[in-house]
Amino acid sequence: MKAYVNSLQIKHLTYGSVFLAFSLGIGVLGYHYLGNLSWTDSFLNASMILTGMGPVDKMITFESKIFASCYALYSGVAFLTSVGILLGPAIHVFFKKLRME
Repeated sequence: MKAYVNSLQIKHLTYGSVFLAFSLGIGVLGYHYLGNLSWTDSFLNASMILTGMGPVDKMITFESKIFASCYALYSGVAFLTSVGILLGPAIHVFFKKLRME
């Protein structure tokens, strides 16, 4: 069996990675500026929320609580979407080998 990577797989990897980086960036900026956290703590909170693990630091202000709630809702959809983008070509090849439509 030959293992190779085609341009479609590279494109999906790029799109998925850019989408994840964009989503993580939104969280880091929001937690830093609205939650008054350091850059490291902002990155930790954003990555934990994005992967569905839950928040690390407690939000105190009204704005930070609203941001954290909206980011958590966005992150659930964003993470599943990025996984679909990243795994789409591999699943397509798997179904093609099984001769499924």
